[in-house]
Amino acid sequence: MFTYFMPTKIYAGENTLQKNADALILGKKAMIVTGKSSGKKSGALGDVLAIFKEKGIESIVYDKIENNPTIETCAAGAAAAREFGADFLIGIGGGSPLDAAKAIAVYAANVPVEGSDFELYDIFKGSFKNKPLPMAAIPTTAGTGSEVTPYSILTLHSIKNKKSFTSPDVFYKCAFLDGRYTVGLPLQIARNTAVDAMSHLMEGFTDKKASPASDYIALEGLRGIGRHLDALRSGTLSKADCLELLWASSLGGIVISQTGTTIVHSMGYPLTYYKEIPHGMANGIILPEYLRRAEEVLPEKVKACLAALGLGSVEEFKAYLAEILPCDVTFDEAEVYEWTETTIAAKNALVCPFAVTREMEFDMYKTVLF
Repeated sequence: MFTYFMPTKIYAGENTLQKNADALILGKKAMIVTGKSSGKKSGALGDVLAIFKEKGIESIVYDKIENNPTIETCAAGAAAAREFGADFLIGIGGGSPLDAAKAIAVYAANVPVEGSDFELYDIFKGSFKNKPLPMAAIPTTAGTGSEVTPYSILTLHSIKNKKSFTSPDVFYKCAFLDGRYTVGLPLQIARNTAVDAMSHLMEGFTDKKASPASDYIALEGLRGIGRHLDALRSGTLSKADCLELLWASSLGGIVISQTGTTIVHSMGYPLTYYKEIPHGMANGIILPEYLRRAEEVLPEKVKACLAALGLGSVEEFKAYLAEILPCDVTFDEAEVYEWTETTIAAKNALVCPFAVTREMEFDMYKTVLF
């Protein structure tokens, strides 16, 4: 027995925003949530503003979203949305703006309690009084799949880590996938985000919440990425390639919307928080060791994952990731062991296909970091 729920309508293809402009209009006054450069450089922000001008939609741009956005940034964005009177949001960017827009949508409709991070976070327990503002998403990286998930992952400095909230009410109403918006990404960002999508697909395929529906989608997403491993290595990505990687990223988001993630994510978070290693790269550092251990209990599933990518073994996969994810950060064993106190407490440890202990996580870290 399993369930499947995916309420986001996806529009995919070149110029899909212009061809489906009416679907972008979810109210009368919009706040566009983006980063300092993601919306402008991709061209997506200009396209949205042109549509709003044509349709007579008032809008403001909130472009203060940083990498790994904080809960304070989202609360400030919501205050700006309320002051402007926004009744819908547009998220433009990678996972950071798209995740932040979800939190802003909640905060805009539910004024947060003043106080500590955890008091602010109480509003995200799924029982908030007012529905979040409706949202449309335009991803400009092909990695997180946030445009089709009910999750928002924010940085909380008080715990020196990331914390997520989830609610079916923060699914985007619609998402627009256009390879034009990702074709100009710096190569390393394209690689990092592709590995993030790969990680979602592999984790969802191998964790305890996997179902026939999520498995089917996961393998399709991995095949989509597998067709572009050489292009990701060489940096020769066309618009058509970028569209297929965007679609694979969305499939990864659809998968983890059903299954959640595994310890790959919780173990990757400290690498990002303490060492500023990009999220997708952090996942990629952990992922081969996770697969090696998963192979001991799910040999056929791991074999199917690798085959979908066009690879023959975990070692071949590890070698490929080492080639496209160069990382020269150094680590201290005592510091890393402290991380495991937090990572072992993550809920996703419970859905791994193998038993997880703090010492086992430390062992995994030592294997991949030293």
